[in-house]
Amino acid sequence: MICQLCPRRCRALRTMTEGRGLCRMPEAPVLARAALHQWEEPPISGTRGSGTIFFSGCSLGCVFCQNEEISHRDFGRPVTLERLRQICLELIDQGAHNINLVNPTHFAHVVVRLLEHPLPVPVVWNSGGYDRVDTLRALEGKVDVYLPDLKYLDPGPAARYSSAPDYPQAATAAIREMVRQTGACQLDGEGLLRRGVIIRHLILPGQLAGAKAVMDWVAREFPPGTVLFSLMSQYTPWGRAGQFPEIDRPLRGSEIRAAQAYMENLGLAGFVQDGDSASRGYTPSFDLTGV
Repeated sequence: MICQLCPRRCRALRTMTEGRGLCRMPEAPVLARAALHQWEEPPISGTRGSGTIFFSGCSLGCVFCQNEEISHRDFGRPVTLERLRQICLELIDQGAHNINLVNPTHFAHVVVRLLEHPLPVPVVWNSGGYDRVDTLRALEGKVDVYLPDLKYLDPGPAARYSSAPDYPQAATAAIREMVRQTGACQLDGEGLLRRGVIIRHLILPGQLAGAKAVMDWVAREFPPGTVLFSLMSQYTPWGRAGQFPEIDRPLRGSEIRAAQAYMENLGLAGFVQDGDSASRGYTPSFDLTGV
């Protein structure tokens, strides 16, 4: 395939077995882990866990990525489409409330084929927000819940930390499309999200103004009750963050408290992580479990 799935539109030739382009992945899916996961937002994890499937590779390349073993170093195992569907059914048999596709952007063509036959639980598209609107449109009616990041609204940090100065434009357009597809959030009687969008933002050290800008955009863009917002404070210096002194430190308590107060004052409905989340223990083991 000549790939134009993500906003980079690199037109790399991806064969079934050989990776090309900025994501470095072949056409066939590559997975690093598939297991029940309890550490998502409550309407996603529920009581039994979210059936998370972690895809390898990434077209963003954030210097602070906590999943850098699979996103930067490409650890994983290639699987067939048939095996991918079997993994979904195995997770459902284990009690998964949903199937949670983590970092699926560069495998969107696979997801479209996977969901030609609907699964009996909601499907969650869990991405970095760096998605093309045209790619998302091919998923309409197949994905029930979108769980995108909104990392930056300033092209400067987007370029410095993710090599993507166009991230703000791409991510905001993608999120608008996601909300268009799902409409307002719909919870079932158990408090699980059946349909809708949760927008995540990870607070970065020294980037409180950026976090406030993201929250302002969400509050301005979507009427109350349309989306949920997840303010994340789990940042831990990781990967290549050591090459960037300004983010090579944990978050300060004052930064977390200020961001949380801003979210509350805006009246954004959603979720706030506690300080205990800033731990490497919250990153799963990428050991091919379930693959």
